Amino acid sequence: MVGKAKAPIIEVFTITGAQRALSQEQTGRTRRYLISMGIRTACVLGAIVVPGWPRWVLIAGAVVLPYLAVVVANAGRENDEPGELGVTVQSQTALPRAESFDSLQP
Repeated sequence: MVGKAKAPIIEVFTITGAQRALSQEQTGRTRRYLISMGIRTACVLGAIVVPGWPRWVLIAGAVVLPYLAVVVANAGRENDEPGELGVTVQSQTALPRAESFDSLQP
């Protein structure tokens, strides 16, 4: 293999301050919601099977968990602060004043 050229090394830049993609954020929120609903299902099934005072604790969990699951799932981008990672306004210079239309005619 004489004369085989090496591929150029491409420098990869990472942006450490950038937020996660919206699709990744939605996937995480969906996962948290489904876990909460799984725990709620376990509470409902446990309330059917378990006798005594633990039944009431499981029923309370089954009633409260949907509210908490929605609140946690909708918590969203709490680290999003406007201006920190957003687009900055570029200063623009004014255009020179145009001559009037009458002064351009001969």
